[in-house]
Amino acid sequence: MTREIRFNAFDMNCVGHIQQGLWAHPRDQSHRYAQLHYWTDYAKRLEAGLFDGIFLADVLGVNDVFGGSNAAALRGAVQVPVNDPLLLVPAMAAVTEHLSFGVTANLTHEPPFVFARRMSTLDHLTGGRIGWNIVTGYLDSAAKAIGLGGMAAHDDRYDLADEYMEVMYRLWEASWEDDAVVFDRANHVYADPAKVHKVHHRGKQYGIEAIHLCEPSPQRTPVLYQAGSSTRGRQFAATHAECVFVNGQKTEGVKGIVDDIRARAVEYGRNAEDVKVFVGATIVTGRTEKEAREKFEDYRAYASSEGALVHAAGSLGIDFAKYDLDEPIETGKSSAIVSNVEAMTRTAGPQWTKRKLLDQMVLGSRQAPMIGSAEQIADNLVAWMDEAGVDGFNLSRTVVPECFDDIIELVIPILQERGLYKTGYREGPFREKLFGTPRLPSRHIAARYRITG
Repeated sequence: MTREIRFNAFDMNCVGHIQQGLWAHPRDQSHRYAQLHYWTDYAKRLEAGLFDGIFLADVLGVNDVFGGSNAAALRGAVQVPVNDPLLLVPAMAAVTEHLSFGVTANLTHEPPFVFARRMSTLDHLTGGRIGWNIVTGYLDSAAKAIGLGGMAAHDDRYDLADEYMEVMYRLWEASWEDDAVVFDRANHVYADPAKVHKVHHRGKQYGIEAIHLCEPSPQRTPVLYQAGSSTRGRQFAATHAECVFVNGQKTEGVKGIVDDIRARAVEYGRNAEDVKVFVGATIVTGRTEKEAREKFEDYRAYASSEGALVHAAGSLGIDFAKYDLDEPIETGKSSAIVSNVEAMTRTAGPQWTKRKLLDQMVLGSRQAPMIGSAEQIADNLVAWMDEAGVDGFNLSRTVVPECFDDIIELVIPILQERGLYKTGYREGPFREKLFGTPRLPSRHIAARYRITG
């Protein structure tokens, strides 16, 4: 049985996100990223189109692997300059009622006590519409920016993340009881001290002795995203994540990842349906295939091959500037995004060359676009759902806002006619819209830290 398709707009608080170079297109508006009205108009547009949410990526470093310098990233606006994504959320929430917000935040670079308060605040201000994409980072430049010598090894970062999550669950789920806030004006009692508890944790990486500073928010724990699909990443996702973001050009490769994560989740006492999977997609569409192809060629003229290689070098941990076009590329052992290396190997084969990569980077990224009429795009999306078992798509921008206008105006009505896309929003917080309940279920690992009895 085909499920309801879900859409997130996939973006970043910067000029150049995934499709490098398209900011130079004369109709693109991403250069307005530092203007608040740009984001509030964006949010209203997405909600009018019944998008589930906007997923805001982030990095705290610069893509300086290519050529051993940040020069190419700065020239091409390859995810730099980049502003804080979390500060956009209250403004976008204020002009919408249902749109949800997934924000990327690197746990390596912020103490859990401080970050727990920030996310609880956002959950309050949005009425329970916030999600957290849990990342551990991959750029040495980010680690050095906060005083570390460099990134820890890939799997070691996930070990740190497991402990970080334990502290977060204790703060969000175990500090304030559900009825701790009594709001008794007559007796001047706002909260019952007996129902607010100190969190005590002493671990390998973190130590804390404090109450959570925020009263319980609508979801308590935000909806948990995770985007790593390496072997260690899948284990982490199966333990913690409710929504998993994967990339891949072939449905069979993505299906293997999806099936594995859900099987692991079941082994950890969860249900397979506790994990929703979103695959990254880039759509170029029109009323006819000819119109879509013409639009693609127009966009393609502005794509930046150098920008694509700069971004790929950072996320894969490989300096492509060192290689000639047809020289075999040594992938080796990287501390960057291991799942990206694995996905590229599935697509390009075990023997990469720069020419092979550039042949795929037609719109300035490694993500091959879906090109076709709205009917063809709808067919393609349904095929992905059926063949790979995914629940929805993180749709990366090309030329904004028209890329999302095209999906809203042309593709969504077709999916609605087929009974595959909502015609209105469900009520309730983000998690309730996704899973039917505002709180994490008792089978999630967070539940073991809740106050009982």
